[in-house]
Amino acid sequence: MCLRGEVKMNLELKIYGALCETSTFVINNINADHDDFGTKEDRDPENAEDYGCGNMQFRGRAETKEVLEKYSISSAEYADVVRELEDGLSFGNCGLCV
Repeated sequence: MCLRGEVKMNLELKIYGALCETSTFVINNINADHDDFGTKEDRDPENAEDYGCGNMQFRGRAETKEVLEKYSISSAEYADVVRELEDGLSFGNCGLCV
């Protein structure tokens, strides 16, 4: 149900099997970039295998007006996208790049 003419966000998000990247990331028919929503990095590279990750984590950042406008989304939808990215791009130790 839409309130006051609001349209629900259309999110297409698929994570590659190797987990490190999105294979499909589209918001309201706009190709999206996870960097608009946070940072993804290995938080424990000392314990990583060669060509792997010790503790890959995505951490969301605070929304900006520019990102909300770019994707035509609300603050609540922004938070939903961040949660999805945190769930999909945070996976701890990985050696799949070997």
